[in-house]
Amino acid sequence: MKIRLSDHFTYGKLIKFTLPSIAMMIFTSIYSVVDGFFVSNFAGKVAFSAVNLIMPFLMIVATVGFMFGTGGTAIVANTLGAGNKEKANRYFSLFVYVAFALGVLLSVLGFVLLRPISMLIGAKGELLENCVVYGRILLTTLPFFVLQLLFQSFFVAAEKPHLGLLVTGVSGVTNMILDAVLVILLPQEYKLSGAAVATAFSQFIGGAIPLIYFLRKNSSILRLGKTTFDGKAILKACINGSSEFMSNVSMSIVGMLYNLQLLKFAGENGVAAYGVMMYVSMIFSATFIGYSIGVSPVIAYQNGAENHDELKGLLKKSLHMLGVSGIVMVTAAQLLATLLAQIFVGYDKELMDLTVSGFRIFALAFPFMGFAIFGSGFFTALNDGLTSALISFLRTLVFQVSALLLLPIIWGIDGIWVSIVVAEMMSVAFTAVFLIIKRKRYHY
Repeated sequence: MKIRLSDHFTYGKLIKFTLPSIAMMIFTSIYSVVDGFFVSNFAGKVAFSAVNLIMPFLMIVATVGFMFGTGGTAIVANTLGAGNKEKANRYFSLFVYVAFALGVLLSVLGFVLLRPISMLIGAKGELLENCVVYGRILLTTLPFFVLQLLFQSFFVAAEKPHLGLLVTGVSGVTNMILDAVLVILLPQEYKLSGAAVATAFSQFIGGAIPLIYFLRKNSSILRLGKTTFDGKAILKACINGSSEFMSNVSMSIVGMLYNLQLLKFAGENGVAAYGVMMYVSMIFSATFIGYSIGVSPVIAYQNGAENHDELKGLLKKSLHMLGVSGIVMVTAAQLLATLLAQIFVGYDKELMDLTVSGFRIFALAFPFMGFAIFGSGFFTALNDGLTSALISFLRTLVFQVSALLLLPIIWGIDGIWVSIVVAEMMSVAFTAVFLIIKRKRYHY
C-alpha cells in the first residue's frame, strides 16, 4: 500500500518510507566514489588531488539547491498538512524557478572566478590547471545540479520517494558508464576532462528528468505551474534551509582548511588520503542525510496538522534507529579500512598506510554524526530555521575549525583526523540541549 504523509508511522513503515531517500543518497555517494576511483587509478595522483581540492568550492555554489530543497519542502509539506494544496503548489513552483535562476547566476560567476579561487586554496602549477579544467566543465551544468539537489527533497514531499531514487540511479549509472569509457579510453592528457564530462552529463540528467516530470500532468500531489513572486516565502525558505546551506558551505570551507593543513603536514599525499576518506565517509554519512531528507516532510506535515503524539513518536523512533546505525557503521569502517584504502590508492604503499591509519581515527565520528544531522533536519522540518542553522553552524564550522586549528599542534597529522571526532561529539551535546529546550514549544 502507498504510504502517505498523514499516516501513523511504525518503525517498519518509517524505514520503508525513508529507505528510497537513504538509498538515493548512498547511491549518489557511491557514484561519486566510482568517479574518484577512475580519476585516482587512471588519471593519477595529481589529478585526484585536484578534484578533491576544487570540489569543496563546487559544492558551495551548488548548495542553493539543498537550501531551497529542504527549506522549501518544510513550507510546502506544512502547507499540505494544513489542507491548502493549491498554495503548496504555488510555493513549490516558486522555489524551483528561483533556485534554477540562482544556479545560472552562480555558474557564470564561478566560471569567471575559478582560477583565482583555485590559487587561493593552495593550487599551483599542474595542480592549478587541473582544478580549472575540471571545475569549469562541471560549472556548465551547475543549474541542473542545483535542481537535482532540490528535487531530492521535493520527491519525498510529493509522496514519490521511489522516483527520486530512480532518477538518482539513472544519473549515477550514466556517470559510471561514461567514466569507464572516457577516463579509460581517452589519452592521458584528457582523462581528467573525461571524468568531468561524465559527472557534468549525469548532473544534467539528474536535474532535467524531474523538471520534465513535474512540468507534465502526473499523479503527484505537486506539479510545476504558474506562480507569483513572494519575497516573504523565499526568505522563509532560505531561513528554513539555512542550516543545510550553512552545513554544506561550512563543510566545503572546512574541507579547504583540511587540505591546507594536510599540504602543510603531508603534502599532496595528505590531500589524496583525505580525498579517500571523504569519498568513503560520504557513503556512511549518506545514510543519515538520506534518512533526514526522507523523514523531514513527514515531520513538517504532522507539525502542520498539529498531530503532537505522532511528532513525539517520530522523534523517539528516529533517535533509536540513529543510535543503532552509528554503532554498525563504526564497526564496519574499522573492519573495511584497509580494503577501502587499497581500492583507491593501493598503487602507493606510503599513501595507503597514511589513508588507513587516518581513516581508523576519522571513522570514530560515525556514532555521533547521525544525531547532529538529524537534529538540524528536525528543526528545519518544524520551520525553526534559526535553531537548525545554529546546530549546523556549530557542528560544521565552529567546532571543526577550532579542533582543526588546535589539535594538530598537539598531535601533528593525527590531530587533523581526530578533529572531526571531537567536533561531532560536541555537536551531539548541543543538539541534545536544543531538543530539551524546545520540546514544550513544539509539543514533542
